[in-house]
Amino acid sequence: MFDLVTKYKRVIQVFLGLIAITFATWGIESYTQFRASRDTVATVEGMEIPQREFAEELRRQQDQLRRMYGGAIDPAVLDAPESRRAVLEGLITQRLLAREVGRANMFMSREAVIEAITSAPEFQENGKFSAAKYSAYLAARGISDQGNVAELQSKLPLARFAGSISETAIAPRSVASRLAAIEAQQREVSEARISEQQFLPQVKIEEAQIKAHYDAHQADYRVPERVRAEYLVLSAEALARQDPPTEEEIKAAYEARASQFRVEEQRRASHILVKTNEEAEKILQELKKNPGRLAELAKKHSQDSGSAEKGGDLGWFARGMMVKPFEEAAFKLAQNEIQVVESEFGFHVLRLTGIQAAKARPYEEVRKELAEELARQKGQRKFAEAAENFSNLVYEQSESLKPAAERFKLQVQQTGWVAKSTHQELGALDNPKLLSALFSSDAIKNRRNTDAIEIAPNTLVAARVLEHQPAAQRSFEEVKGQIAAELRQREASALALKDGQAKLEKLRKGEDAGVKWSAPRLVSRRDAQGMTLNVLRQVVAADTSKLPAYVGVPIPDGGYALLRISKVIEEPVKERDPQVAARFAQLYGAAQYEAMVESLRSRADIDINAANLEKK
Repeated sequence: MFDLVTKYKRVIQVFLGLIAITFATWGIESYTQFRASRDTVATVEGMEIPQREFAEELRRQQDQLRRMYGGAIDPAVLDAPESRRAVLEGLITQRLLAREVGRANMFMSREAVIEAITSAPEFQENGKFSAAKYSAYLAARGISDQGNVAELQSKLPLARFAGSISETAIAPRSVASRLAAIEAQQREVSEARISEQQFLPQVKIEEAQIKAHYDAHQADYRVPERVRAEYLVLSAEALARQDPPTEEEIKAAYEARASQFRVEEQRRASHILVKTNEEAEKILQELKKNPGRLAELAKKHSQDSGSAEKGGDLGWFARGMMVKPFEEAAFKLAQNEIQVVESEFGFHVLRLTGIQAAKARPYEEVRKELAEELARQKGQRKFAEAAENFSNLVYEQSESLKPAAERFKLQVQQTGWVAKSTHQELGALDNPKLLSALFSSDAIKNRRNTDAIEIAPNTLVAARVLEHQPAAQRSFEEVKGQIAAELRQREASALALKDGQAKLEKLRKGEDAGVKWSAPRLVSRRDAQGMTLNVLRQVVAADTSKLPAYVGVPIPDGGYALLRISKVIEEPVKERDPQVAARFAQLYGAAQYEAMVESLRSRADIDINAANLEKK
């Protein structure tokens, strides 16, 4: 939409949009200085990927997914063979791209990196660089400004290389139009589910089957080594709560930063975007006769679908938020004045509908924001002062956490049973280094405090074992009921799959399969209507040359979904809709980038050590 057009740096867009995740933990030095190791997961053009590096990247991505989805994601998925292979593929791509960057002899100066940082939208406030936002970002990552600049000096050349591929790709208009039509297409779908539960009564499991499964999978029925523990968390956040900023401190900060809270002049406008100057002039003449028709004409003629739905209204904007010709005109016009302006998107019939003079944000409006920032700064200072003393205290008085708790006014917390080797929701203890310390012989046998371990920026945790249970094998009698339920569920799922596939075959032959269909609903790539991604993919990819069309999809709960596509609705797409053009130009560029990566892979000498890739 035109009202979202801004002047952000393209190199940052490419960096964040294409490879920010892929290269999140790498610098150029990491690519070029590999130490030889026989313990490798793969070799790419002679460059090794050590198992240590692979394990660290796998753990980083697992931690990221846990933070994103919490308990909503199955821990087994995070370490499945497919997940491990995907991580390795990403590391292989890193090696190949780093080699190309080296061949191109790309370099980015410190000054260029600083300019990119100060122009990045995430560090902007009221159109200007915000030192407070940037400082908060550095604190959250636990990195200094100097370290961040140095890191970006190595990463941004990779982004520039990716951008040189994706940004030079030009999507043919016919391709963009066809993709837009496919995206907008709606399909009327009815659904019938075959649940595995209906087959459970048919499943009979003999004790011999249960025993055979137990004997073959005894490792699955072991109680892992476990401990119950108590722990202390020293964090900047906790220390900040102990000493909140006073009203006098907040007011002093407001007065010292008066310029920071100045809101620049803003303007509000409505527009009608058309292809030619002739169209624009014709609409301009109509509006001069009757200005009240702007909303009506915008809905009828405007090529900017986003603002057209709102009668052409673009809302409030400051300088730097619109393309230059549009902005210059908007900030020269008087209230309600109308003018035709040409930009890279076409011709705009522009009417200025509002003016807000520059002003300072009042104290009451920014008080909460300032208080949070001051508290964060106080907490960080207190943490820096307390961290060493906290570490020394839990080490020197290793028989108890109480002295440290009393000294720093912290609460000793306790856990339930915690295993070292399984995925759990552990909160502050969910850290490999801390768990390793908690399961050390000294912590278990002597019940001594662990060292204070940094689990996140400005956060230290020390723990102490209260109770220990060694690993043990669960008996057959203890688990045979559980195994019987698992085997019955598996057999019922297989029967549901078989029944669903048989019904699908009947439906495709035009026969009655005896299923009860749900009420039809319209789904599209834009609007899944609650349909899971896997099912939606099958629906939108189905051949609809003959209707009704039928699709069958196994579902995660062990059942089977039958879907009937009874109607296909094609939505008209405006050929020069800027929103559509921009989106598909980006998609086309990404496709060209991926094709380039695939080309590099096809020519590269890549050797994968399958044994080292497997879960240990």
